[in-house]
Amino acid sequence: MFSRDSLNEILEALTANVFRTILTAFGVFWGIFILVILLAAGKGLENGVKQGFSGMATNSMFMWTQTTSKAYKGLPKTRRYDFKNSDVAALKQSLPDLLYVSPRNQLGGFGGANNVVRGTKTSAFDVYGDYPELIKQQPMDISKGRFINYQDINLKRKVAVIGEGVIKELYDKDEEVIGTYLKANGVNFLVVGTYKAKGNNGNAEQEQKNIFVPFTSFQQAFNYGDRVGWMAITAHDGASITQLKPKILEIMKERHFINPTDDRAIGNFDLYEQFSKVQSLFTILQFIAFFVGTLVLLSGVIGISNIMLIVVKERTKEIGIRRAIGATPGAIRKQILLEALFLTIISGMLGIAVATGIIALLNMVLDSMPPGENTMFANPSVDLGVVFFALVILVGSGLLAGFIPAQTAINIKPVDALRTE
Repeated sequence: MFSRDSLNEILEALTANVFRTILTAFGVFWGIFILVILLAAGKGLENGVKQGFSGMATNSMFMWTQTTSKAYKGLPKTRRYDFKNSDVAALKQSLPDLLYVSPRNQLGGFGGANNVVRGTKTSAFDVYGDYPELIKQQPMDISKGRFINYQDINLKRKVAVIGEGVIKELYDKDEEVIGTYLKANGVNFLVVGTYKAKGNNGNAEQEQKNIFVPFTSFQQAFNYGDRVGWMAITAHDGASITQLKPKILEIMKERHFINPTDDRAIGNFDLYEQFSKVQSLFTILQFIAFFVGTLVLLSGVIGISNIMLIVVKERTKEIGIRRAIGATPGAIRKQILLEALFLTIISGMLGIAVATGIIALLNMVLDSMPPGENTMFANPSVDLGVVFFALVILVGSGLLAGFIPAQTAINIKPVDALRTE
């Protein structure tokens, strides 16, 4: 496409006025630079937010009891009730699409904390009664020992898994943790494992200060009887917890004599629904990045087209001479298009290279930061598909920028062109 003679002619034409050529090329450079940076920034923000969901079963919901707001079957409104152990089995039996139904209890209630004692040290922590499935629903890494298992559940063992925040407050540095005892509400628990919370979110530090014990041991040790505080429910990958939620609530309302139209009696939080909203948000942000970047790039293309029109005007006599000695309209059109295409591709590739360098530098800075500090931004990047798309835009923009000037050039009559001073 670019022969040696064509390339020499292009370079000669573009270097005739270097300053003008640089200013013209800057529009395309800036447009493609902005496009790549916006897409990378959107991806970095998406990665950072999704790290907050890292290790979490996003196809999940949480459900807890609240006071009823409507009377039903002779029972008054504002009635309090509790979930029961039998509710767990009922949900599993009625809805085979549910993967995990994990009953949970917590000392002190939501946001509460209880004094935990070890030797002469005392501090306040949340103590949870849980099933082994929790580790598949909530992001955590077992750093030492193990998590709760079904032997603990069946035998009601008084064992505990503690977070690194608990270790910092109740243990000396380098002290062995596994095999020691903690006392919560006067009940001793043997530490069998330690964990570290996963994901980059604002609650990570607080989540390190939890203590997990077997659900059955919790009910027995703290006299909870048959009560269940709330449930963490996860659906199979082939099913949507959002679609299953109405049926779950219907079953629970029927089991606890709650008015079917009472939407306040059972509190719930649909994690999958929130995660889907986040994904939709980033799809919109990506579209906006493409739209804004393309508009900025288009303004640069318009600048190149205008400058090429001026160049054609300045070279009117040259074009007339070439036409007079036998140059075809196609040859003239091709030369003008090649000049616009060359300028567009060179400036655009430079914009991609500079943007890539900045992204690489930013990734180096983020990688050097301590874990947990870059909570909302991680690994900004642009995939090869986007780069290919940018190249297609560049080629299309170059042809677009040169089309009108090329048509103007071939419409010049040789006789009129030769008269031009």
